[in-house]
Amino acid sequence: MKSYLAKQGEVAPKWYVIDASGQVLGRLAVKIANVLRGRNKPTYTPHIDTGDFVVVINADKVVVSGNKETDKKYMFYSGYMGNEYYRNVKDFRENRPEFIIEHAVKGMLPKNKLAAAQLKKLKVYAGAEHPHAAQNPIEL
Repeated sequence: MKSYLAKQGEVAPKWYVIDASGQVLGRLAVKIANVLRGRNKPTYTPHIDTGDFVVVINADKVVVSGNKETDKKYMFYSGYMGNEYYRNVKDFRENRPEFIIEHAVKGMLPKNKLAAAQLKKLKVYAGAEHPHAAQNPIEL
């Protein structure tokens, strides 16, 4: 018996919507990463993008455990000496709450060109509204 390997044209992606309010960040990111990669399908093929689109709403209401709200730091570096700076989860929740989920999901995808294409299928919104109603997303 031969193993089934999906081909690029055979895959028809679906759209899913996830409500992030009250969910733990890491556990939510694992679910999202698996759907983006296609790990939830029987036709999963590691070298082909068999994943689906994911729309995340209420990103500003995601929960982090412990003291991560103030202790977890995101580092940024401008390229100049002495110009590295840090921001915590609280700062991002106020200004750019989409970044928290995008950063967590990006860390759970493989580090290659395929993951870059899969990350483009992630749409994160801070509020409860999203412009992807025409795609008829399914609740995950």
